[in-house]
Amino acid sequence: MPARHTLSCVDPIDRANELLERYAALALAELPGGTPIFDAHTHLGNDIDGMVGDRDELLQIQRAYGISRSFVFCLDEPDRKPAFSAANDRSLAHAAAAPGELLPFVRLDLDDRPVEEATRCLDRGARGIKLHPRAQRFLPDDPRLEPVFELAAERRVPILIHGGRGLPPIADSLAGLLDRHCPPALIVAHAGIVDLAAMAENFAGRAGVFFDTSVWSPLDLLDLYRLVPPEQVVYASDYPYGRQPNSLLMAVRTARASGLDERQLRALFHDTAARIADGLDPVEPTTPQGATQLAHPVTFLRINQYLTMASAMLWLRHTADTYGVIGLALNACDERSNGHRPQTDQLREVLVVTRDLWDLASRLEDETAQRRAQRGALRLVHLASVLSVTNAA
Repeated sequence: MPARHTLSCVDPIDRANELLERYAALALAELPGGTPIFDAHTHLGNDIDGMVGDRDELLQIQRAYGISRSFVFCLDEPDRKPAFSAANDRSLAHAAAAPGELLPFVRLDLDDRPVEEATRCLDRGARGIKLHPRAQRFLPDDPRLEPVFELAAERRVPILIHGGRGLPPIADSLAGLLDRHCPPALIVAHAGIVDLAAMAENFAGRAGVFFDTSVWSPLDLLDLYRLVPPEQVVYASDYPYGRQPNSLLMAVRTARASGLDERQLRALFHDTAARIADGLDPVEPTTPQGATQLAHPVTFLRINQYLTMASAMLWLRHTADTYGVIGLALNACDERSNGHRPQTDQLREVLVVTRDLWDLASRLEDETAQRRAQRGALRLVHLASVLSVTNAA
C-alpha cells in the first residue's frame, strides 16, 4: 500500500474498532446476566467465495463474549472433492484443539458417498451433520437424503440444514422427509427465511425442530418469533459471515421486543442448543408470542431502506458509494423534528464512520487492504441497520 494511504487508514479503522467495542459492551449488558451462550452455527475454513473462518479468531470471539460452546463445520471449500473429506478432517482437528468449545459437524455432498463420509466422521467424533442444499445443489425431496436422515436417526445426532437464500420453497418436502426419518433434532438455519410461513405451518409446535437466528435482518427475527414458539429458536451467528457484536445485539433486542422473558432468553441463547448437544429430549414447545404488527417511525424506515441498499452494494464489493446511499441515510438522521434525536444521533455516529471507511476503501490500491476496509464498512452498515429497527422496536 502506498505511503500516502498509510496515515489515512488509521483514523476510520480505529474509530470503527472503538465503535464496535462500545456496542460489544452494550450487547453483553443486554443479555441475560450470568448465562453462558451457545452458538449453533459457525464455520471454519476457506470458502470458494473468499470468506475465511479462522479458529483462533473464532475462539477469541467466543471467549470475549462468553460463548461456551458452538457447533462448527467447514465452508464450501476449494478442496471439497472428494466428499468434503479433507475439510471434515480439519473440522475434527479444530474441535480436538479446543475440546468442549467446538463441537464438529460433518458436511456432506450428496454426489459423493454421503453416508460413508458421515459414518466415517461420526465414528471419529463428529457430533452432527451439516447439509447445504443451495451450495451442493439438491432439494429435500432428493431420494439420496433418505439414507442420510435414516443414519442421523439411528446414530441419534442432529442435522443442521441451510434454510436461507438461494432455494425454492422447501418446507413441505422437508416435513415429509422428517415424517419418514426423525433425527433427534433438525435445525433449520437462517430462521428458515427461504420459506418461513410454510416452515412455521409445518413445524411450529413440533418438538425436535428448531430454527437458528443467523439472519441479516432483524425484521426476519421479529417475524420468526411471531410464528414459532420460543422453545424452537436457538441463537446462531453464522461466523465468519455473521459478526459480533451485531449478531448478539440483534438477537437479544428482537427477542425482548417480542416479549420473551428471562427464562426464555436463557433457553434461546444457551439451554435449548445445549440440550441438543447433550442428547437430551427437547422441551415441549408452547406458543409463538411475537407481535403481528410493527409500528415504526418513518424516519427509521427511510434509514433502514438506504442501509439495505448500501448492504447490497458492499456485499457485491462496490469500491465506492457511487449512489450516495450513506449520504441519504445521514440526511435522514439529521431531520430536526423527527422526535427521536438521541437515537438518530446514535445512528449518525455509526454512519459517519461507515462513510469514511467506505471512502478509504475507494482510495486503497492494495486489494487485501481494500477488501478489509469494505468488510469493516459492511459490519458497520449492518450494525446501523440493526439499530434502525431495534432502537424503536
